[in-house]
Amino acid sequence: MLDELGNPQLAIPCVHVAGTNGKGSTSLLISAILASAGYRVGRFTSPHLHSYFERITINGQEISGCDFNHYLDVIDNCIARMRANGKEHPTEFEVLTAVAYQYFADQKVDIAVMETGLGGRYDSTNVIEPLLSVITSIDYDHTAVLGNTLEEIAYNKAGIIKRGVPAVIGPLPEPALRVVADYAADMQAPLYSSALSQVVVGERQTLTGQYVNIAAPTHSLDQVWFSLPGAYQRENLACALTAISVLEGQGWKVTDQHILNALYDAYIPGRLEMVSREPLVLVDAAHNPHAARSMSRSLHDLLPDRDRVLVCGMVNDKDAWNTLKYLGQNTCRCVITRPKGERGSNWYRVYEAWKELFPEIPVQATENIVEAVEQGIHYLQDNQYMLVTGSFYVLDQARRYFTAD
Repeated sequence: MLDELGNPQLAIPCVHVAGTNGKGSTSLLISAILASAGYRVGRFTSPHLHSYFERITINGQEISGCDFNHYLDVIDNCIARMRANGKEHPTEFEVLTAVAYQYFADQKVDIAVMETGLGGRYDSTNVIEPLLSVITSIDYDHTAVLGNTLEEIAYNKAGIIKRGVPAVIGPLPEPALRVVADYAADMQAPLYSSALSQVVVGERQTLTGQYVNIAAPTHSLDQVWFSLPGAYQRENLACALTAISVLEGQGWKVTDQHILNALYDAYIPGRLEMVSREPLVLVDAAHNPHAARSMSRSLHDLLPDRDRVLVCGMVNDKDAWNTLKYLGQNTCRCVITRPKGERGSNWYRVYEAWKELFPEIPVQATENIVEAVEQGIHYLQDNQYMLVTGSFYVLDQARRYFTAD
């Protein structure tokens, strides 16, 4: 398909980002810092919360509906030619990837930050010779596709590393680290650990952000306001800052002030996002054990003495049992709901898993997400908060409920 389009992806300098968790936030932070430095920065991410337009942005501005439809028409014509030559019809994600590459090329972005959809080695974004590859984290998710061991998952994600192209890695478990390091060595790709950038919490942290102290290879800053809350966002920031340092070594210009501005304004929906103060309601896209563990640890730091009412829905292929083990911490009541679409058809298994894991904690189930949210609010008592999580599909409707004008 890209051959038919004239290979627009080859005209764009790219940073390629993969990872079980954290790739969305890390991509955002790399993009925001480069945009703050005056560059025109494309960003391709997935999945979306409310609209396909969210997936394709330039300097934080979503692609317009008019442009999106125009590029879909361009791709449709391309597909018609392919089909006439006996080629298979591309997947939806492949179409969206092609739209992003063509749009960024036509808009003459200075650089694009491209986030993989699934894995890395066989992902449709993996058709570029990037300036830099980034692997934020590796843990269990999408095991039916990526493999049942950390080594298999790591091998898949390491596939974005290209010969001679530097790579940045976040904190990886030892089995995954060995695979990635060996592959990078085989590819003669310089490997940089995110630990080169130290990001520690400063004088305070809140639900709306945190002060951090930064000691990165090319930048040292104290008491910087970072508008994304949670300990795991400090890990993502360390990964992003290490990536920026590598890019600076290639000639990209970034000052301390550019970083200050980017971190002050950074925003990504659905990551420990407060959508209501009274009552206190948080939404988070955690949908696997690794993400649930990271989120729960952050909430323990931020709200140490407060119980929560949990509203949760998970799609069919997710590890409900091991995810709920972390989501159940500090939870006094749970409402299980169904993510919209066919992928949520087996939603009731999450309810059954909860009853086995936490027989002493009251739980109920309702298919309707809005009803689940309203029931959760009804059960809230003084000094409690509500957490909505488990799936982007659930967050879509929950955020609409709280953010509707």
